[in-house]
Amino acid sequence: MTQRTALVTGGTGGIGTAIVRYLAKQGHRVATNYRDEAKADAWHKTMTAEGIQVCMVHGDVADPASCEAMISAVHHKCGPVDILVNNAGITRDTTFHKMTYQQWMDVVNTNLNACFNVTRPVIEDMRTRKWGRIVQISSINGQKGQYGQANYAAAKAGMHGFTISLAQENARFGITVNTVSPGYVGTDMVMAVPEEVREKIVAQIPVGRLGKPEEIAHAVAFFTTDEASWITGANLAINGGHYMGW
Repeated sequence: MTQRTALVTGGTGGIGTAIVRYLAKQGHRVATNYRDEAKADAWHKTMTAEGIQVCMVHGDVADPASCEAMISAVHHKCGPVDILVNNAGITRDTTFHKMTYQQWMDVVNTNLNACFNVTRPVIEDMRTRKWGRIVQISSINGQKGQYGQANYAAAKAGMHGFTISLAQENARFGITVNTVSPGYVGTDMVMAVPEEVREKIVAQIPVGRLGKPEEIAHAVAFFTTDEASWITGANLAINGGHYMGW
């Protein structure tokens, strides 16, 4: 398999870590961004102890100038980005009638505007080289909505709108653009939810369990292969049957 340079935003989180591991074990040079240096150092030491080399670059996905500098740093340390996984995301949950403008903008900037901020600095190089793989990590709640998540659901739904437009514009340049929409996955964030609440969630999932971060990573890695070159503009829902739509 050809070794390529992959950038996974939000790579130190639960799903992000699994994606980083998977791509690195496939032989790619993998980079991720960080904002909290102490947290990033601890995470990087854990990866290194596992034998996984990750290029760490400072970058705030909600800040266009920071993203320009981040992409430049990745290019300098690892080479031009061939594979981009827009994975970074946050929540600021509350019902809409109580939601502040800042809660709305925090989520939209980090989850949706980040797709522009990070992708814009890499797309020209991909078009020039006639090869690229871009994957957005959306969410089941971008498909079905969720009480108390108008900001998050709107941003995650918008990510797929971004995907299908970008896919059309860049298909003839050998660039595929796809979305993965996970359901409820057993990350630290989900496991921190009270057990009785988690049990109610699991009761709604036909498969009868939470997803595993590695299952999401497997799907992302599939989209990045040469063998997936005829798949673009697609949304792969991975949710144990929790939401079944076209």
